[in-house]
Order: sequence, then C-alpha cells, then structure tokens
Amino acid sequence: MALNDTDLLSQAGSAENILKFDDIEPLLESNDLSVSYGGQTAVSGVSLQVPKNSVVSLIGPSGCGKSTLLRCFNRMNDLIPSASVSGKVNFAGQDIYAHDVDPTEIRFRIGMVFQRPNPFPKSIYENVAFGPRINGMTDDLDEVVETSLRRAAVWDEVKDRLNDSGLSVSGGQQQRICIARALAVNPEIVLMDEPASALDPISTQAIEQLIQELSSEVTIIIVTHNMQQATRISDYAAVMMAGEERIGRMIEYGTNEQVFGNPKDERTEAYVTGRIG
Repeated sequence: MALNDTDLLSQAGSAENILKFDDIEPLLESNDLSVSYGGQTAVSGVSLQVPKNSVVSLIGPSGCGKSTLLRCFNRMNDLIPSASVSGKVNFAGQDIYAHDVDPTEIRFRIGMVFQRPNPFPKSIYENVAFGPRINGMTDDLDEVVETSLRRAAVWDEVKDRLNDSGLSVSGGQQQRICIARALAVNPEIVLMDEPASALDPISTQAIEQLIQELSSEVTIIIVTHNMQQATRISDYAAVMMAGEERIGRMIEYGTNEQVFGNPKDERTEAYVTGRIG
C-alpha cells in the first residue's frame, strides 16, 4: 500500500510504537485523549507520557491535530464553545478535567506560549508582572520581573526599557517577553505552539537555546514543523498523522534518537525524511 494512501495515514499507531516509562512517574500523562469540535472528531485516542524536566516535540503534517492536542494539556480548549474533550489528562497525579479542578489554576501551573508573539498592550514590566498580580502578589514584584526576564534571556536587552510598551521591541524580544510572562508564575510545564515560526533565524536560534536552558527547570512540550529544530532541542518526539477524514492520531512516540534515527512506523520514516508531509 502506498505511503500516501488515505487509509494508511488514518491508522492509529501500534501500541508497541508508543514509549512507556516504567521506572518513573510522568509529570503529565494523557490516556485515550480525544477532542471533538461540534461533534466532529479532531484528535482521537492519544496516550502520552511526559517526564519531568524534558522537552517533548509534537511533530507531523499540517492539520494532524498537534495544536489541538497541545491545548488539551492546560484546558485551553475549554475556551472554545464547540469543543468536547474525552479521556484523561493527569498532571502531577491529578486529573485536570475533574469537576473540582479550577482551569485557571491549571493554566498558571501549565503555561502557554503561542505561535505569534502576543504581548499585552502594556509596558514590558506590566506584561511580566501580570500573572503574579492576578495571583495576589504585591511584594517583590521588581525581583520577580527581573528574574523572569533573566530566565527568558532577554533582561540585558530590555532592562533599560521596562516602561516601554511590550509591543515596541523586536519580534524575537516580544516572544521572549511572552516566555518571561509565562515563567513569572513559576509553572511546572510550558506549552509552546511553534514559538519560533514567525521569527528570523537569529531570533529562532535564541529561542532554541532558551528552551534547552529552561528544560533543566521546567518541562516543555513544543509543537514544531521544523524537523531540524525538533532534533536539536528535544529529548522525545511524538509523531501525529491524519488522513482525509482529518482525525489526528499519534502513530509513534519515542526518544529523539529512536524516532529520527530508527523509526518503528513506516509513516514516521516517510515524514522525517520528507517523503510525505
């Protein structure tokens, strides 16, 4: 059967293609996770384990549900009226979709950085201080802002411009300010949806280096279409595919070395070598 056949691309991955961690308790774990919009299934049956202090890349062709899946991990799909989520997402041993869980609290603990930089129309200082203020912090804001901007590797570039608008700096600096804003509330996980796709090569390199440095402190799950980027920054890679019916399924999950060097699924090999996608 041809690799670009609709039926082949629509098949779920074999269970033996999905990495399981027997010796550690994952920080985040999905079990049979599915998402529908207006009754139409977008993502089906995703089971994924994410270890603490790792970088996991979600890769696959456009339209295979990577961003939809990412938004499940901090309940961002709750903000879409037609969205429906089934299955489980356990974070630090807690089902984040349980009825007694506050999604706002989850979004502080699992932050998100979007594809295009989206600083608020406020000063750089107030962008970073926004989350701590909402959480009721009034003391030591100066220290929090500086520490967060330092962690995002942008302090030296903006330290004399903290009262300037967050929209007044370059795109790469805006994205790192958005990362600093996410870090200011000390999240345990940061979700990144193609954070460098709208940036120039120099800014992209800075974001990639930042991701690698941050992974010693926080867990990062990143959606990327850039195979070279995924190989450079990730510890693990999850491959998603969707056929003509546009239902995204995870077909393989493993270490970077295994997925890119010795893929178990022929569709993964075809994708990472550029034959499909």
